[in-house]
Amino acid sequence: MPKLLGLLRHAKSDWDDIGMRDFDRGLNDRGRRGAALIGAHIRDHGVKWDALIASPAARVKQTLEAALLGIEPRYDKRLYLADVETLLDVLREAGDAKAVLIAGHNPGLQDVLFAMVAPAAENELFDEATVKFPTASFAALELAIDDWASLEKERGKLVHFARPRDLDPALGPES
Repeated sequence: MPKLLGLLRHAKSDWDDIGMRDFDRGLNDRGRRGAALIGAHIRDHGVKWDALIASPAARVKQTLEAALLGIEPRYDKRLYLADVETLLDVLREAGDAKAVLIAGHNPGLQDVLFAMVAPAAENELFDEATVKFPTASFAALELAIDDWASLEKERGKLVHFARPRDLDPALGPES
């Protein structure tokens, strides 16, 4: 039975205090609005997420608090600024979950998307995601695997991609 992988990038960070440790950096107002909007979109998407695994960084925690996804996150310190191999290792431990949502950071999340989609499975959504995977973006991939332990690259197809600006143009790039 195929698995579903969701990727949620944290919302826009607050850079007012440049002396703050990166791990402790929270969201700015725009980020909170984007997180709430993408959270409503994820809830409306209709997927029952069996697991939510997240980076413990403040901006990820605040993104999830604003998104109101209705699932308790399991924070894993390995996801803080994780690369593809680390993210895949964490996913391989997902047990019997059918649908797993990862909340974290770029470039790792976008790199996972690139790694999981084989060239033959690239589509218009993939093309959009390759341009940019901005803050508070959400992607869903169908994976041709029966269990997470056997997760390998190029086993997925991108079936959904949404950015806050797709849902509210006011949250698009700042001029």
